[in-house]
Amino acid sequence: MRLPFVLDVALGLIFIYLILSLLAAEIQELMATVLQWRAIHLKKSIEILLAGDVKNSQAKDVIELVNKIYSNPLIKSINQEAKGFFSVLPRRLTWLIADITRPMRKLLSKSPQGEKTFAQEHSGPSYIGGDTFATTLIEELQLPKIIHSLTEVRLEKFKNQRLQEVETILTRSLRQIELTELSNHITQDINDDFENLKTEYTHIVTAFKSNKHDIDTSVNRMKESLEKYIDNFQANIDEENKVLTETLQRLQSFCKHIFSNVEEAIMVGGLKPSINEIVQLMNTSNAVYKEMNTALQDDNSQTYQTINQLMESLPSVIRGNIETIAKRAQYRAKSTEEGIQLLRKEIENSFDSSMQRAGGVYKRNAKGVAILLGIVLAFGANADTFHIIDRLSKDTVLRETIVYKAEKIIDQQSGSANLDNINTTQILEDVNFPIGWTDDNLKEQLERKAVKINGWPVINVLRMIFGWLISGLAIAMGAPFWFDLLSKVMNVRNAGKSPKSS
Repeated sequence: MRLPFVLDVALGLIFIYLILSLLAAEIQELMATVLQWRAIHLKKSIEILLAGDVKNSQAKDVIELVNKIYSNPLIKSINQEAKGFFSVLPRRLTWLIADITRPMRKLLSKSPQGEKTFAQEHSGPSYIGGDTFATTLIEELQLPKIIHSLTEVRLEKFKNQRLQEVETILTRSLRQIELTELSNHITQDINDDFENLKTEYTHIVTAFKSNKHDIDTSVNRMKESLEKYIDNFQANIDEENKVLTETLQRLQSFCKHIFSNVEEAIMVGGLKPSINEIVQLMNTSNAVYKEMNTALQDDNSQTYQTINQLMESLPSVIRGNIETIAKRAQYRAKSTEEGIQLLRKEIENSFDSSMQRAGGVYKRNAKGVAILLGIVLAFGANADTFHIIDRLSKDTVLRETIVYKAEKIIDQQSGSANLDNINTTQILEDVNFPIGWTDDNLKEQLERKAVKINGWPVINVLRMIFGWLISGLAIAMGAPFWFDLLSKVMNVRNAGKSPKSS
């Protein structure tokens, strides 16, 4: 058997596999679009990422949190949809098919019945960036609110402690003043100034709670208020009075000790909580949470309600995962703001790593579907590999026609890896491939050297089935594989030929 003849038969077989693979790819892409495989797989992968494993990903609270993430405007903006009746009509048909097939999909995935995959929406995005997911998750976890709430509690505590320390200094001084029987107006002035200091500190904390000032500005204002109070105290006293002079020195020393460095005062007071402390609030048995709970005795407090709402909505498995990620970020964070940025980056990295694994799972699932679809297509088109080889080896005109068509396709695709340019419908109309459930094909398949058992060509039928399986597996290899192989075989076939003239 001559090599050119073998190569022509191989080219014909490979070309038929290529065309059928392109058809299968189009069908699979249509199924993936209609049934929203990519979007559903992405959502399930996010549920597994947050829950930590497949088993916990089916928990109701996990699904509710993911639905909240998908309801975030940042995520909803990714899922762009057309407007207008005729523009939306194809989408509505897709939604209808998805709704009809939902019970079967829920049954196969063992998911709760009667629940939409995308809650109130018909569809979801097929891709979400890691930075978008991280930002959205942090928003849904309300971490900025939690940081502000914890800082509120600690700033209130910081205010009370500083006022208590000033009051202790003054109380000791006033006792001594009474014993020396000094003028009562000095005592009154000291008390009035202290009340003014308390009022100013209260206003400073209130301004922080209402987000008018940040924590640095608030502590700076406390320092300025205390310095103003000390200046007033110094102006009201008689420098020859030893008791008041000592009190002034104590107040000045106290102010210098607490507010000599505002950043240090903030750090010592824990007024910029670390990201690890913020995440520890998610654990109700943690000391940080107990500190918050003790400080917020008023159940009507907005801060108290915010914290408890978060605790109730956050699944325990997710708390553990977020806490682990936060600990990695905390090691490198020098401030709360930097901690949030590092936490966002850690979440983004975890999301990207998880999506890479999820992409591998999707490809394996898609390959399984491709094999089933290839076998179904091979049966539906009666693409029997043994019959195709037999026809190509006997029909010279068919063989040369397919080889010519293959050469033309290779020339058209030169320098381009985009196989979408190949018009499979036109090729099927131009070439009479040895496939299909025609009478001629069936006659050749069933009656050629037929060995009949009780009148049935059992051997030929088994050969047809085996031929379909081979074709199905070949189709599942994918169009890029067969196109590359077709190009290589074509190069071998054309080796030694003179180049075309320019």
